[in-house]
Amino acid sequence: MAEKENFTEKKSTRRNFLKNSGLTLGGLVLGGAVTSLVVKNDDGTTTTETDTQHAQHGTGATNFNRALMFFTPSEYQTAAAAADRIYPEDENGPGAKELLAAVYIDHQLAGQWGNNVKDYRLGSFYAPGENQGPQTKLLRKDLFRAGLEALDTYSTDNYEGVFTTLEPEQQDEVLTAFSEGKATLYGKTSSSEFFSLLRTMTIEGVYADPMYGGNSDMIGWSMRKYPGSRMQYVNEIQSEEFIELKPEGLSSHMS
Repeated sequence: MAEKENFTEKKSTRRNFLKNSGLTLGGLVLGGAVTSLVVKNDDGTTTTETDTQHAQHGTGATNFNRALMFFTPSEYQTAAAAADRIYPEDENGPGAKELLAAVYIDHQLAGQWGNNVKDYRLGSFYAPGENQGPQTKLLRKDLFRAGLEALDTYSTDNYEGVFTTLEPEQQDEVLTAFSEGKATLYGKTSSSEFFSLLRTMTIEGVYADPMYGGNSDMIGWSMRKYPGSRMQYVNEIQSEEFIELKPEGLSSHMS
């Protein structure tokens, strides 16, 4: 009887723990089971934010795919600001920051792609020709992190403030300089390599399936009138009338 009570107590304790704290990953408490998000700051302290607060800057909401896995909070803010200047808000709809492109970038860098697991990594590394891609010893995740650091360094040296504090026009000037290779990352890597990676991943984050963290609420697809990841279009193709379909993501086929 005592053993049964002990087992029940342990089971209850574990259930309460999971219910109250959620699943932890990358210094964050994922928001699917709770109404608040605990963020580990760069200085080691922690802050608690409500769903409304972290939904506003894209680090949580009720979808656990929006939790940070790679960036620190400050790195995320820099990445989000840079992506938003590459894909800014206009009359067609929101920009990359609201669409959570930086969350998509974070998830890609945290996984196998960010670690270049499928790339040839034994060198030798030479300066690439015009018809060749970049050749560097840096992993994508390290290249991106170095690029974010360089954005702040370049901004501070030329505008007396880190990238996120600059005016939009100044941020554009910094990114233009990076695209032209006017800055150098550690390892003597050109800033143009980082900018190319940032631009590519921003566009991917805006239009990828929301399952991967970006394209919040499929708004990126809606702006392009793209119907999403549907299994088939047989009925629509056979129809004599044009049928406009609302976007549908991969998660809708998993229930």
